[in-house]
Amino acid sequence: MASVLVNMAIDRYINLVDSISDPRVNDWPLMDSPFPTLIMVITYLYIVTYLGPKVMANRKPFKLNNILVWYNAGQVIFSLVMLWEHLMSGWLLDYSYKCQPVDYSHNPTALRMANLCWWYYISKLTEFVDTAFFVLRKKDNQISLLHLYHHSLTPIETWICVKFIAGGHGTFSNLVNNMVHVIMYFYYMMSAMGPQYQKYLWWKKHLTTIQLLQFTLVFFHSAQVLFFDCGYPKLVAALLLVHSTIFFALFFDFYQQAYKKNKLLQAKSQ
Repeated sequence: MASVLVNMAIDRYINLVDSISDPRVNDWPLMDSPFPTLIMVITYLYIVTYLGPKVMANRKPFKLNNILVWYNAGQVIFSLVMLWEHLMSGWLLDYSYKCQPVDYSHNPTALRMANLCWWYYISKLTEFVDTAFFVLRKKDNQISLLHLYHHSLTPIETWICVKFIAGGHGTFSNLVNNMVHVIMYFYYMMSAMGPQYQKYLWWKKHLTTIQLLQFTLVFFHSAQVLFFDCGYPKLVAALLLVHSTIFFALFFDFYQQAYKKNKLLQAKSQ
C-alpha cells in the first residue's frame, strides 16, 4: 500500500512538473530532475563543513597562490562571457527593463538566453570550488553562514529558473551578478598574486558596497513586475524580492561587522 502511494505521489509530481516546465530544456544535462543538484549541494555542505576540516585538522594549510590566480582569472573570463551573452540575448536592446516576459519559443535569441541560463546555473556549481580553497587553506573564518547560505542556495535557485523560466525579467539578476563577479574575482586574482599587489587593492572595502547595490537594483527591478503586467510570473518576482532582501540584510550585517572590526583595529593602532 505504501509503495502504491509513493508511486502515485511520484507520478503526480512528474505530471505537475512536466505541465509547467520549459519543454526546451528537458533533455539538457542535469535538467531532468532536481535530485542531482540537491545531492551535489548536500555533498558540498558535508565536505566543506565536516569532511574537509576533519581531513585538514592535523595538516598545514596549502599554499595555492598560483592555482588561485588561474582559477580566479578563469572566473573573470567566464563572468565576462556571460555578461556579454546577457546583453546580446536581450538586455542591451530588446528587453524591457520595466517588465519582460519569458519567450518560450525556439526563436534563436530566445534559445540563446535559455542556453545562457543553463550556463549561469553551471557557473554556480563551479563556485563550490571557492569554499574548497578556503578549507584547503584553513581559512575557516571565511566559511561563514552567509557564505554557505549563498553557495548552497544559488545552485538550487538557478536550476529552478532554467527548468521553468529560462529567460525574461528575472535574468536581470544574472546580468548584474555577472558584473559584480567580474569585479570580485578580479580582486581575488590580484590578491593571490602576492603582497606586491596589495597597494592596488585599496578598493577592497567597496566590494561589499557593490554587492549591496546589486541587491538593491534587483529589488527595485523585480518590484516593477508587481505593478506592470507583461505575463512574467508575479510569484517569481515576489520571490526575487524576498531573495534580494535576505541577501541585502546578510551582506549589510557583514559590512557592519567588518566596519566595526576595522574601526577597532584603527583605534588600537593609535
